[in-house]
Amino acid sequence: MAIKNDPINEALRRGHTIDITTHGRHSGQDRRIEIVFHNIGGRLYISGQPSRRRRSWLANLDANPAFTFHLKGRVRADLPATARIIDDQTERREILAHVARAWNRNDLETMVSYSPLIEVILKPGDN
Repeated sequence: MAIKNDPINEALRRGHTIDITTHGRHSGQDRRIEIVFHNIGGRLYISGQPSRRRRSWLANLDANPAFTFHLKGRVRADLPATARIIDDQTERREILAHVARAWNRNDLETMVSYSPLIEVILKPGDN
């Protein structure tokens, strides 16, 4: 998370609601959605509620991991990023334990099995 702009760094310290724009794997069009990110140990993650259906945004990132991470609220910025989809069960359990606590959930194993999970890798720049 090597962003130079102090207000952006501050906005990234704690998770909150953002938008992301992915590139549609079938349509080729940009797709923007609202979602929540988490800062866990200085690394950024995006997850979601458990579901047996794969989310479109996750499938889009699987096809093309480049996306835009849009800060909104007091600090606004469009940050170029790359997604690393996290499939490893041990890593998922470790990260999703933090997410479960943040969301007051007690179904960690369900989350490990069915929640989408990516690490956000921000591209360095003059942000």
